[in-house]
Formats: sequence, structure tokens, C-alpha cells
Amino acid sequence: MVKVLMIFQKLNKIEEVVTESSAWEKIEDFLHLHINITDKISISTLDLIIVSFAIFITAIVLRVLFRIMTRRLPSEDKGKFKVIFGYFRWLIYVIIFLITLNSVGVNVTALFAASAALLIGIGLALQTLFQDIISGVFILIDQTVHVGDIIEIDDRVGRVEEIKLRTTRAVTIDNKVLVIPNHLYLTNLLYNWTQNGSITRESIDVGVAYGSDVELVKKLLIQAADMQKDVLKHPEPVVIFNNFGDSALDFKLVFTLNDSFKATFPKSDIRFTIDKLFRENNISIPFPQRDVHIYNK
Repeated sequence: MVKVLMIFQKLNKIEEVVTESSAWEKIEDFLHLHINITDKISISTLDLIIVSFAIFITAIVLRVLFRIMTRRLPSEDKGKFKVIFGYFRWLIYVIIFLITLNSVGVNVTALFAASAALLIGIGLALQTLFQDIISGVFILIDQTVHVGDIIEIDDRVGRVEEIKLRTTRAVTIDNKVLVIPNHLYLTNLLYNWTQNGSITRESIDVGVAYGSDVELVKKLLIQAADMQKDVLKHPEPVVIFNNFGDSALDFKLVFTLNDSFKATFPKSDIRFTIDKLFRENNISIPFPQRDVHIYNK
């Protein structure tokens, strides 16, 4: 116990010597040296050191957060996300800077008010732009859309060629460029045709006249699908007897294609084949008819 007291006494003497030394006074004066930015805003050297330390810690936290958020992203998407993350990083630095200054006693009320007004003005003016960028972040993180996917949005179909910060570039089947603002992914229903793979099930509806041989119709429809080279053999095409319509027996031919983006062309060829086979086998495709009765008074 006596030894402990002696150690504390020695430490107190060292502290008194350091405190009374001119070097410590110079350091203390340097730390409390104030810089008057305006009449109401004054900042000391110690405040600057604390602010620098806070920003340093924030940079480490953001770096760790960036690695966690991008560990599962492909290298191309990781580069795009890094650019987006860089914009938000500087915004966070500014916020931490102002909060830290306010915490150490620097009067930044006017600066806060000016920053808030500026941010509100920018937010209102660039609201759609921010929505697009945030949606782009969600696309990269959530991985709902990839380059090469076939998507359908607002009844428009295209193959994704490039995902940018603000827009997604897709090419339609007639080779037209479709530029989609990324915020539409949040406000519209999106169909991703190829998220489960490029193989998709397609169908063709056809009606035949009442009294037709339904078994023959089924056979001819499957034959028309088998004659198309783009139709996969497995799973096999099937025919569904949908309904007894107003003027026709409604059938649906269901088959599988390997490239749904170009489904329009094999489906057209199958319709040509169905029409040919039906004509050869005397099966008619009816159309709505109305009887008009004229009465003479």
C-alpha cells in the first residue's frame, strides 16, 4: 500500500512539473488558439483536432461498411457502386463535420440553417435525379436486374445492355434503344423474364368451330409445335382445352423456348403451320357472326 502511494506521489510531481513547464504552456496556448471565421463563429486548434479525429473514424467506418455492402457484388457493379457511395460519403463527411463542431461548442447555428435551406432547395430541384440514383443503388445491391436480362416494364420489352447510375439501357426486339429511368423500378411492376434462366414457357391461343374433332385438333397443334426447330423437346408441348366460347372451342398450345426475347418469330411460324394443317384437315377457325333481320312495316 505504501508503494502504491509513493507511485501516485511521483506521478503527481511529474504532472506538476509538466504543467508548470514552459513547453506545456506553449502547447496549451497552441491548442486554445482561436480562429475567428465570422463574428459569431470561432474555432480553436483543439476543435480542429477533434473534428479531424471524428472524420478519420467516420472514414474507417464507411470503408468497413462499403466492404460489407459490396462483398457479393460482381466487379463491374462494385465499381459503379463505388462511384455512388463516393457521393454519399462526402455528404456524410459534411454532416459529421457540422455535428462535431456543434458538439465542441462552436456556434454553427447559422451554418446549419444555411445548409438546411440549401439541401432542401437542392432536394426539391433534383428530386427525380435522387430517386434515380437511389433506385440504381437498390438495383446493384438487390441484384434484381443484371446485364443480359430480358425485362418488361410499362408493356415494353427489352434486353438489358447497361445499368448506369441514373438509367438502365435496354435494346428492344426491333433494335431500338430503350432508356429506362431507374426510379421506374420502384413505382412500376417489373417483369424479369430471365431471372430463373433464359428458358420460358410460351403459348398460342386458337379457336376452332363447334363440331370439330377435338382430338385431331390437339394432334395438329402438337405437330405444329414439333415442326418448329426453336421449340424445345423437353418439356413436351401440351394442349389445353380452355373453354367453350361464344362461337368457338378455345384451345391453348403451350411450349418451351430457349430464347424468349425472340419468341415473336417462332410463335409466328407456328401460327403459319397451324393455319396450313387446319386447312389440310378441313378444320375451320370461326369468327364472330351476327344475323341481321330486316322487318318491313
